[in-house]
Amino acid sequence: MNNTRRLSLTDIHALSLSTLIEHGFSEPQADAIATTVTAAERDGCQSHGLFRIPFYVKALTNDHADPAAVPTVQVSDSSVVHVDAHGGFCPLSLQVGEPLVADKARKHGIAALAIHDTYNIAALWPEVESLAEQGFIVFACTAANSYVAPAGGTRPLFGTNPMAFGFPRQDQPPLVFDQASSASARGEIQLYQREGKTLPEGWAIDVNGEPTTDPEAALAGAQLPFGGHKGSSIALMVELLAGALIGDKFSHESMAADTHSVGAPLGGEFIMVIDPSHCNRSTNHLVRAEELFAAVLDQPGTRLPSQRRYTTRQQHLSHGVDVSERMLTELDELSQP
Repeated sequence: MNNTRRLSLTDIHALSLSTLIEHGFSEPQADAIATTVTAAERDGCQSHGLFRIPFYVKALTNDHADPAAVPTVQVSDSSVVHVDAHGGFCPLSLQVGEPLVADKARKHGIAALAIHDTYNIAALWPEVESLAEQGFIVFACTAANSYVAPAGGTRPLFGTNPMAFGFPRQDQPPLVFDQASSASARGEIQLYQREGKTLPEGWAIDVNGEPTTDPEAALAGAQLPFGGHKGSSIALMVELLAGALIGDKFSHESMAADTHSVGAPLGGEFIMVIDPSHCNRSTNHLVRAEELFAAVLDQPGTRLPSQRRYTTRQQHLSHGVDVSERMLTELDELSQP
């Protein structure tokens, strides 16, 4: 029995859009989210694809969430652009802020985009890739709900606190990576739970602080940072950049604001954008980068970040995406009165 159904990317966008609008999202909010969800499915990132639509809908149970929020912008002579989401969702705020921070980076060499008061349920690589495609070097990070214990600890404090980096390439899509500072993303554990699989060792501890490979116990306990104290330090850095620096919530404060335990982080996102033309003294940064990439790939068994994602993208653009019937049933039930 076939447990999947093949959908085109147009179908996925339409399904996402209609589901969100049906639940009260404005068309601009719904379209921005649907575009991000479709990009995730296109690139084989199931944990941030259609799987996330129920999270967006359930986030509306939080009193502060506004599915029709209109982002507002604060721009001054400085190199920092501020976008206030007003309790809306991050994809629309990114669409508003991206061209403004790009202009600032071209003018100043280095610029930043600070997004405030937003529900951020998406991956970070779409905004990083978009800016890197324009020739910029980009770093982005955001805090999350407190699911991760600091190194040596036993109780959640940090979020999974992802960060993403993008670097343009010659005649190729940019090099991009997007990774959590925890050993796994929250969505990965939820997918293991959904599929009845055990977790890899080192991902999580249970409520008693003991190592566990049970997804249920992991979700009730705490996730672990990758690499022990190294990942913990990076998680702390993200809290400071996306929280303290721009005046937004830490992960434990986001968790407190998640009044219905949806798992939808509320806080800020920090993006730094660099125009290489202001930085390089004498050499072509693209040529130099390709020299390094070639040295990496010269070793058997290696690959560059994002290569697998771009390969998957081409397959899905040509042939569509196999979506589980279970996922489609869940979305259909979500739309039932």
